[in-house]
Amino acid sequence: MKKGILIFFIFIISIVVILLGKITFIRSDSVLKQVNNSVKYKNIYIFVDITENKMYVISEGKVVKTYPVSSGKYSTPSPIGDWIITGKARWGEGFGGYWMGFNVPWGQYGIHGTDEPWSIGYAKSHGCIRMFNKDVAELYKITPIGTKVRIYGGPFGPFGSGFRVLEPGDRGSDVYEIQKRLKALGFYHGYVNGIYNESTKHAIHNFQKKHGLPISNYVGFSFYNKLGVFLFD
Repeated sequence: MKKGILIFFIFIISIVVILLGKITFIRSDSVLKQVNNSVKYKNIYIFVDITENKMYVISEGKVVKTYPVSSGKYSTPSPIGDWIITGKARWGEGFGGYWMGFNVPWGQYGIHGTDEPWSIGYAKSHGCIRMFNKDVAELYKITPIGTKVRIYGGPFGPFGSGFRVLEPGDRGSDVYEIQKRLKALGFYHGYVNGIYNESTKHAIHNFQKKHGLPISNYVGFSFYNKLGVFLFD
């Protein structure tokens, strides 16, 4: 009888020890998850390579996160250049619930999620940088307002991977660069904003007339060359 009681008590004690071990493990695992979720990176810098449709989050000189993204189409390119995140907001599901906006002068561009996840990895957006919703939610938490963002579009600076033919209504870093050059030469007197507007068209016509080019609303290869813009690898 005593032997049976002793075995019973040993059994109960064993169960208690096992349960305490599980509780401790669960608590430790929970604490570990909380620590991982609360990691704060210092001096965040975001580099987006739209030639690869990838985003690199850099902290203290090291890449700490890499995400696939979707960039702008040929007709609605992403804003190549150096920008700053000037605003953050919780937006609707079409934007994956999160928005981080840039200080681009020719329109509203930023980083957000998407309800078209199949577009990630391709140039399918209207110029913004799309991410998977789970990725943009993670990025939103670690990215403060004031974060610097560089969007790289190719080896030719504001012209990305090469010239595109510009026409009235176009927007982009290439239009911005054309305006800057025309302004420096005294042909453009408007605001340098990256938008091919009436003032830009007037300046282009005057430049074409001055340099013996056919008067046209289109900016093509010959115009770029006369303006002193050449592409070299």
